[in-house]
Amino acid sequence: MPLTGGSGRLIGTWRLISIQFELADTGERFDLYGPHPLGFLILTEGARLMVILTSADREPPRDEADGAALFESMMAYSGKYRVEGEDKFITSVDLAWHPAWNGTEQTRFFKLDNGMLSITTAQQTHPLFPDRLGRGVLIWRRE
Repeated sequence: MPLTGGSGRLIGTWRLISIQFELADTGERFDLYGPHPLGFLILTEGARLMVILTSADREPPRDEADGAALFESMMAYSGKYRVEGEDKFITSVDLAWHPAWNGTEQTRFFKLDNGMLSITTAQQTHPLFPDRLGRGVLIWRRE
């Protein structure tokens, strides 16, 4: 179901301002793709979500190893989304940069404030912080 009513304000194109991982036990936040990451989030009226995120300091690869390492500084996925309640949407991922995400459901919590969109993930682990729970915190500005 597409976003309607007040939640319809999410429809559009959003530019990434920051992406951080917040540790559950301490509240510390770490920039995942540096202080000035790049990215876009597109939410359509037809209930399609597309997102791509990268580190700003990516350079063209010099060899195959460099090329493979580029995948560690990016994230991208797409799928149909549905809204539940006033502050949550769930995306059924049908295509992702990481094959393990294909066929999964990704739950996100959101808050809109003056053209800014704050999105948080559910509590999870992250490869950079093994054995510690936390959540992703992303800030977007409407384009």
